[in-house]
Amino acid sequence: MSTIPYSTGYCTNVHAGATLEATRANLGRHAAAVKALYSPDRPMGIGLWLSAQAAQELAASGAAQFRDWLAERGLVPYTLNGFPYGDFHQAVVKHRVYEPTWWQAERLEYTLRLVDLQHELLPPGLEGSISTLPIAWGTPCPDRSDQELAGQQLRQAAQHMHELEQRTGRLIYLCLEPEPGCVFSFADDAVHFFQWQLLDREDDEIVRRYVRICHDVCHAAVMFEDQAVVLGKYRDAGIKVGKVQVSAALRMDLDLFEPPSAQPRVEAISQLSQFAEDRYLHQTVVRRRGDDIFYEDLGLALAAERDDPQGEWRVHFHVPIYLQQFGRLFSTQEQIGQCLRALAMTSDCRHFEVETYAWGVLPPELRQPDLATGIAEELRWFESLVKATRGPQPACRA
Repeated sequence: MSTIPYSTGYCTNVHAGATLEATRANLGRHAAAVKALYSPDRPMGIGLWLSAQAAQELAASGAAQFRDWLAERGLVPYTLNGFPYGDFHQAVVKHRVYEPTWWQAERLEYTLRLVDLQHELLPPGLEGSISTLPIAWGTPCPDRSDQELAGQQLRQAAQHMHELEQRTGRLIYLCLEPEPGCVFSFADDAVHFFQWQLLDREDDEIVRRYVRICHDVCHAAVMFEDQAVVLGKYRDAGIKVGKVQVSAALRMDLDLFEPPSAQPRVEAISQLSQFAEDRYLHQTVVRRRGDDIFYEDLGLALAAERDDPQGEWRVHFHVPIYLQQFGRLFSTQEQIGQCLRALAMTSDCRHFEVETYAWGVLPPELRQPDLATGIAEELRWFESLVKATRGPQPACRA
């Protein structure tokens, strides 16, 4: 079994608040509570989310005080979530989370600021990762000039991280995160972009070191992509996986219920409808009669399939990873183990981030009495899975 060292933690984009003051308050309240439950005697990794506003405020005030504040509490920001730019908990997020795009200057500016801040916040000797959006939402399809500009800006970011490492010895890499409905919905989309817009240029070696993939287990599952096949495609293309977001998608399998009028079938559809909410986009793929039909939101899928619902449904709704079945519905939990086993054969990735950001919009029966309890249970479940599939790991979790 692999004994590759790793860092793991949970993504703090689950907490509302887009200012630096709110970020610090959330960490002091929630992350400290998670650590007390999960890792009371050792440092605990966190996937730190800083909105553009919070990042700007931190850069202006200086990161030293915040670094010391995190260190005193044993919180290690080994990875940053640089995907949501604005308020990720406003009443309606939906497509806004994909703005600004990677061909807009604001996205590059924000990302470079995160690189510099993470360097200042991390303890000496640790490497950092930053996940980011897969260029843009995929509709309308970006034209060639937009994609070329996105490639240019990503290479600028790679050069910035290269210069940082040359100057300080700190390795930080940027990880593009394929997501259903985006410019990268499938692994092949990401590979194609790397080949056409990023690689086979003078800075090829720099790009390969500093621009990587953030593999979200849920996202691949929604698109019915096999975890091992996806990771193998990245390996074969010479693209590193810098970060894995540990997540489980929502799944409904109507083929389990016969005849079509059976009461369990009706109950499954009714239960699924509870997950159609207004804040986040819940891309849905329905596999029926061998065909995959993509809907950009769960509500649209339920409406379109109302008269003749069939097949297996996979929904981009991050459910707690310790859940396998709840009522008539399931998760894609089993794919987390598949991902870990495939990584042992294809990658030296060492950053894992549990990212169940949808706790606040879960149906009430799936919520924990308090948020910290649920997150700590996820981390314990994942740690047990890692031990079972990859062998003993280093004592420090970050």
